Amino acid sequence: MRLYPAIDILGGNAVRLIRGDFDASTVYDSDPLSAAAGWLDAGARCLHVVDLDGAKAGHPVNLDHLRRIARSSGVPVQYGGGLRSAADVAAALAAGAARVILGTAAFTDPGLLRAALAEHGPERVLVSVDVRDGHVATHGWLQSTDVRASEAFAGLREQGVRGFVFTNINHDGMLDGANREEVVRVAEAAGQGSLIFSGGIGSLSDLQALASLRSELALEGLEGVIVGKALYEGRFTIAEAQAALDG
Repeated sequence: MRLYPAIDILGGNAVRLIRGDFDASTVYDSDPLSAAAGWLDAGARCLHVVDLDGAKAGHPVNLDHLRRIARSSGVPVQYGGGLRSAADVAAALAAGAARVILGTAAFTDPGLLRAALAEHGPERVLVSVDVRDGHVATHGWLQSTDVRASEAFAGLREQGVRGFVFTNINHDGMLDGANREEVVRVAEAAGQGSLIFSGGIGSLSDLQALASLRSELALEGLEGVIVGKALYEGRFTIAEAQAALDG
């Protein structure tokens, strides 16, 4: 499994939110490039960058930060937040993103999703299924829908999506661990696609549990996990986390 250290950008800073609340942000670095460099120096093999400003604005705001990170990192960088037009997707890829992550647009503009998959390929276009209280949330997690996670996965697979990011917003930033049943449920819902899990990772035992689940239940699609707050707060190192996932 791959470890994806998170760099969430808000107001030019690398931050973490609690349960998606923009008013409950903690600044961990005043320069996202510095945060990225820290993870890379510690051995990160890839990075997960989220444009929180873009998610609120409805269009990318921090492409310059993405460009700086991608140029200096030497590892794959995936990027999401505010990508709601074909031009936005193209701009993010041109700025150096190895993969883009569509969230709101995947549920509000199926034409854009189909066009992005056709033009850039399903290996470069992921979809984020972000869930609060069992239902998909959109627009920077500020709006909830009536769509349940299982329905979302099924519909997206039918449209040709093969890569997913799943976040349980209720656990995001809470460091309270991943729910075993939920991990299994969403990994199976992703079908033959790949799944990156996010939300609640707070200890090495959480990562070890994910790796064990993948092995014990042959959840081959569970390919990675996003970790932010636990790394920033020094609960474990990049090397320790990757070793837990490898083990």
